[in-house]
Amino acid sequence: MILAAATSLTELLSFGDKGYGDELAWGVLNTIQISIFGYAFGLALGLLGAVGKLSGGKYLRYALDFYTTIGRAVPELVLILLLYYAGTDSFNALIGLFGHDPVQVNGMVAAIFVLGLVQGAYSTEVLRAAIQAVPIGQLEAARAYGMTPWKMFSRVTLPAMLPNAIPGLANLWLNITKDSALISVVGFTELALATRQAAGVSKQYFLLYVVAQIIYLTISNFSGFLFNRLEQRVRRGQPKLV
Repeated sequence: MILAAATSLTELLSFGDKGYGDELAWGVLNTIQISIFGYAFGLALGLLGAVGKLSGGKYLRYALDFYTTIGRAVPELVLILLLYYAGTDSFNALIGLFGHDPVQVNGMVAAIFVLGLVQGAYSTEVLRAAIQAVPIGQLEAARAYGMTPWKMFSRVTLPAMLPNAIPGLANLWLNITKDSALISVVGFTELALATRQAAGVSKQYFLLYVVAQIIYLTISNFSGFLFNRLEQRVRRGQPKLV
């Protein structure tokens, strides 16, 4: 029985017409691409949002509070459906006013944009808290030396905030690798949808979903290793907590 199961799994994961290895590999590639670019987009939004909340005007802070509240309170699936379908319709209505024909939004671009917006709401709060944890004396010393705002950020604020930000940012990365599976509801093929399609055709639901689970677990463990190494690097010279 074990040999038969191993043979069946080998056939299922083979490449070509007889197996689904190429479909799953393409799904893994799309999952990683969506996660990386969506995470980077969300991180950029989070940095801008954190700076805006800390040093922006009253109305900017109100707008950012609204953005982070909606992004964190509304389920990701609802936001994905709302932004993908309503966003596409709104964009086509806007360009229609200028006489342009409707366009079909690329699935990869839509996935990156939607997940990036959600990630940006969480990243804003993670980075804001990390910046606020920087000792005020270091910032005052930097101003006393006459540093420009950019030089003060790159040489003082950023190195001091990273040790506090990395654990939260690591969690957000793991979240986006899992949330990428939600993009399947709009028909974009990533690992979850590729697995579901392969299982639906082959009827080998248990084997294929176990394989998908192992792939997600491998991505998470490898990512955790990289973030741990990064945290050790930015914390070098600091006393270790017992």
